[in-house]
Amino acid sequence: MKEDFLYYVWQYKLFSKTALKTSKQDSLVIKDVGKRNVNSGPDFLNAQLFLDNQHWAGNVEMHIKSSDWYLHKHETDVNYDAVILHVVWEHDTDVFMKNNKPLPTLELKDIVDKKVFKAYQEISKNYKNWIPCENQISELDDFLILNWLERLYFERLESKSEFITELLKKNNFDFEAVLFLLLAKNFGLKINGDAFLQLANSIDFSIIRKVRFDKKQLNALLFGQAGFLIESIEEPYYNELQKEYEYLSYKYKLKPISKHIFQFFRMRPHNFPTIRIAQLSALYYKHQNLFSSIMEINKKEDFYDLFKIKINDFWKNHFTFDKASKSSSKNISKAFVDLVLINTIIPLKFVYLKYKGENFNEEILKLIQQVSSEKNSIITKFKDLKLEANNAMESQALLELKNNYCTKKRCLQCAIGNYLVRK
Repeated sequence: MKEDFLYYVWQYKLFSKTALKTSKQDSLVIKDVGKRNVNSGPDFLNAQLFLDNQHWAGNVEMHIKSSDWYLHKHETDVNYDAVILHVVWEHDTDVFMKNNKPLPTLELKDIVDKKVFKAYQEISKNYKNWIPCENQISELDDFLILNWLERLYFERLESKSEFITELLKKNNFDFEAVLFLLLAKNFGLKINGDAFLQLANSIDFSIIRKVRFDKKQLNALLFGQAGFLIESIEEPYYNELQKEYEYLSYKYKLKPISKHIFQFFRMRPHNFPTIRIAQLSALYYKHQNLFSSIMEINKKEDFYDLFKIKINDFWKNHFTFDKASKSSSKNISKAFVDLVLINTIIPLKFVYLKYKGENFNEEILKLIQQVSSEKNSIITKFKDLKLEANNAMESQALLELKNNYCTKKRCLQCAIGNYLVRK
């Protein structure tokens, strides 16, 4: 038994409401259960009750046992002075308010809907499973699942938007500058994402605006700031960039970060930081108004075209500056663009449209549903349970479901768990 079950039962009044009595046999009528409080303090705020025909307005606190009130030291906390009702599973002791009067208490164990309690016990027994409802989820109605996945996707977007909003605040709501930061992080992928973000943060975006019209200067700026131009390498292209960076670093008073924060070990050469920096530079050289272009596009194929870039010929037969390799294409793949759409472009569009006060749901959904589902162990496991992601909206939603609901055992806050308990 967890307090979450008590919150759930109280919020939806899943108990017998006929002739309710407190532990002192006072009549109780619930007019309004109040609003669930997710912060510190009483569990439900602004409830309205009739106790012995007297109208009360205030807060409701819940515990498994009445004695938990003292265990949690609520008697010394002024935040609990406005509690008008103590809702417990088992009443094992009287609780007294500061005026020494007993706090009205409602015991639930004998009045809760028996079917609801049994269903809750069934789910609780399966908490050890990969997801508690794995034996039932394939039998649920598609309409219920799809509606819940859509809500979960927007929950995930809201979560991602917190990081973006923080960046916007730090950059005076310069969306173009924040796009550069987010793209840099995305180009670094999981392993080098933080290093790429550190690189992007080391350059004031006003400098990017000034040099992006010059391919050599832009490459020199990014590779130089990443710390890749401090060695002695007998290579003409490297020496050109090195000389150009010396000029830029003097002009803009730049200080490079350490190249040692970038990881190459056990990475596919096409994901080497050097290749991703070259691609990022080529993207910003090709598109002088990248943010505007991204905000205007709403088709996946147009994004594929947007990310078609041509990096310097040097990289055709190099993965690093100091060692030649077999010639190969270093184009940005469609799979990589999909990742950028999922992790950077769509979340930024979401924040931008909200910032402008525009309706965003339909536009965002149309775009994310064009993108193919991600492939990872979580999505594969859901597929084994007959819940297959048909696009990136559904795969992102399933990640949110697993990580923020199933793993945390938040079944009673999940539409699927809610249905299974109450069906």
